[in-house]
Amino acid sequence: MSINITKLANGLTVITDPMPHLESAALGVWVKAGSRNENENQHGIAHLLEHMAFKGTKRRSALQIAEEIENVGGELNAATSVETTAYYARVLKNEVSRGADILYDILANSTFDEAELSREKHVILQEIGAAQDTPDDLVFDHFQNTAFGSQPIGRPILGTPDTVNGFSAAEIRSYLDQHYHGPNMVLCAAGAVDHDALVKQAEDTYSSFPNAPVEEAREASYIGGECMIDDDYHEVQMILGFEGRAYHVKDFYASQLLSMILGGGMSSRLFQEVRERHGLCYSVSSFHWGFSDTGIFGIHSATGPEDLKELVEVIVHELQRASEDIVQEELDRARAQIRSGLLMAQESPASRAGQIARQILLFGRQIPNDELMERLDALSVERIRDLAGRIFHESKPTLTAVGPVGPLPKLDEIRDMLGITDKQAAE
Repeated sequence: MSINITKLANGLTVITDPMPHLESAALGVWVKAGSRNENENQHGIAHLLEHMAFKGTKRRSALQIAEEIENVGGELNAATSVETTAYYARVLKNEVSRGADILYDILANSTFDEAELSREKHVILQEIGAAQDTPDDLVFDHFQNTAFGSQPIGRPILGTPDTVNGFSAAEIRSYLDQHYHGPNMVLCAAGAVDHDALVKQAEDTYSSFPNAPVEEAREASYIGGECMIDDDYHEVQMILGFEGRAYHVKDFYASQLLSMILGGGMSSRLFQEVRERHGLCYSVSSFHWGFSDTGIFGIHSATGPEDLKELVEVIVHELQRASEDIVQEELDRARAQIRSGLLMAQESPASRAGQIARQILLFGRQIPNDELMERLDALSVERIRDLAGRIFHESKPTLTAVGPVGPLPKLDEIRDMLGITDKQAAE
């Protein structure tokens, strides 16, 4: 992959990844500021800002923003995550300039009209309500909160009804002014795009963002613990988790492979043992989320209350085995799955733009796929087994569940099953 990178005088980075055989381009602005950058009195404001950016600027009304991009067959959207916020567009190749202009306009010139703000708050309250009514979403919110407590990284991205209702237009503007600085932003495009033309346009417009340092999010600390929400659902949504690894540490890629081996597909250990051999649930999977300074490893499943105890026992048994008998064939298969995912994503300009932008923000450079695969190829079976032992037997677990949770073993019982001592859990 050959990309072009130009840093503007205000610190904003412009990146293009040409795919000249395409007739379209994906472009967006990625900001290194997400929910964990919020102060205690700002819970949910990053997500509210993302919504309000589309609700009118000094040059365009909310309707005009939607019509202008859709009149030329384009798409416009945004997403808020824990550590970044992204605003992106998909357009035909002769409309890249229009897409870049609209993205600039919604970030630099939004008016945060009070009537629009009132309506959008109501929309987000409906979004929060929908999440509360969706147990497989709700369990992940509680899992993140239990793993990290009251720290910003542990709070739901959407905020709460009270915090969302309390924000003023001035507070939204203040948050934007605090975090949307040139050194904290990347304008990235992939597909049918001309680098020099995009840089020239960015110099004429995006240079208005200040070249000023941004306060880093405070360091996060994994806590772990237990959260049981007893509710009248048919199934229990459950996550058993442990401290994971940050993007920058040597065990990050080993953790990704371990997650793939345990629950990364139909051939994974958990799927075969929990579903195929025991028939205890419809789906079971594992995940590893890395952040800039910490991480989290989890196993998610759902089943009826009558099968909960056996489900936990089987999952714990598989975690115990992971430190003893992972074999080369499993490691090779996990590497092949990750490699195919990387290469398949390269066929999508939107995926390419997002991957490159996040790498620049997180690592300060693009990491080529060949380098990623070299890191994965360097990992041995012994290394994966050793990591499994350290994750599953030496860190305090996090257990969250939503539904008829009565039969679910408690956290202390699971700790005993894993052989985690009080000293290990406290460290």
